[in-house]
Amino acid sequence: MVEAIPEQRLGLRRRVSESCIQECIVEAPPSQHAATTSILAERIRDLEAARIEALVTPDVERLRQIHCADYQLITPSGRAFSREEYLGLIESGHLRYLRWEAGPMQVRTSATMAIVRYRVTLQLGSADAPGRPLPCWHTDSYEMRDGIWQAVWSQATEVRP
Repeated sequence: MVEAIPEQRLGLRRRVSESCIQECIVEAPPSQHAATTSILAERIRDLEAARIEALVTPDVERLRQIHCADYQLITPSGRAFSREEYLGLIESGHLRYLRWEAGPMQVRTSATMAIVRYRVTLQLGSADAPGRPLPCWHTDSYEMRDGIWQAVWSQATEVRP
């Protein structure tokens, strides 16, 4: 049975919760918070650029470091790939990025998560049989795991004319 809580106790709980939230938010001066956020956002952009370089090169060893074990990719066609499936296709040569032209990256961060989103033109295939350029929105989610940032989810959505 759920005990009814008197209205006055509810009001006290709300004030205490609001007070705790304010203390958490105000732990760093706004200018310091903005500077820290900006530095982290730049680190995430650099990590995403390194990921793109490793995808195009391809450098599967580096990709294993960047993508966590439970990583998942959702392709523009809606297919889902685990890290091992995705990197296996790259390593075997069945998936080859011929072009990955990223636009300006927008980044949102917290202490343990970061999301990067940008427009990109992808081209998959081989030198003998290049596919058509594919304009997409691309989103990557990163998490801080064991002291390093790793990609946990990626999703690309085709932009149609």
